[in-house]
Amino acid sequence: MKVVLVPGLWLTASSWDAVVPTLLAAGHRPEPLSMPGIGIPAAGSAQVGIADWIAEVVRVVDRDDEPVVLVGHSGGANVVWGAADARPDRVARVVFIDAVPPLDGAVIWEFPIVDGVVPFPGWDSFDEEEVADLDAPTRQRVEEQVTWIPARIPTDPISLSDDRRHGVPITVITCLMPSVDVRRTIDAGAPWVAELAAADEVEIIDLPGGHWPQFAQPEALGKALVASIRSEPVAEN
Repeated sequence: MKVVLVPGLWLTASSWDAVVPTLLAAGHRPEPLSMPGIGIPAAGSAQVGIADWIAEVVRVVDRDDEPVVLVGHSGGANVVWGAADARPDRVARVVFIDAVPPLDGAVIWEFPIVDGVVPFPGWDSFDEEEVADLDAPTRQRVEEQVTWIPARIPTDPISLSDDRRHGVPITVITCLMPSVDVRRTIDAGAPWVAELAAADEVEIIDLPGGHWPQFAQPEALGKALVASIRSEPVAEN
């Protein structure tokens, strides 16, 4: 199975390096992506919006005839869900890593713009529970990989138009919120999980830890991805 790996904000294809071997060993064909405009100064990236990132994933989906699995970490959730909306008949499953599918019109988040781009804001800008499992050497290594993103990306609203996306199977690999709480939130009708509530099939996998498991526990993340792609039942806490 081709597995398209979409990073979160500030990250490139290299952020999946430690996850890829587990997918390869399971017989899958991972394709990590770096998104358009990342690391390019404002003069060359100011017009790049979330629709361009979605279009890049759609281009990869369309390149082969076979169905694909889309994986999105954090802000990459908006990208993969937009691509699933554009190609619901071509996507075998969408996997969200510590994220949920966004609502129509949703944005990722607002971050400071510097020199016309959005730089990585630093570890201190995140809640402690999000970064607690990243030791100092890992944080330094990640800082060496991250780069700025186009200014429009975090606040560009996503446009969803094809209800057939709700027929695409979903896996949520949840790190910060236990799966039982995610289920309760869905059952309670919370607006921010409305896309999960509307989905025909939702699997939730617990992977306790911080917000960046591809760095803190890449092998465990890889195994969770393999299990979700096989559609194997995974015990929930």
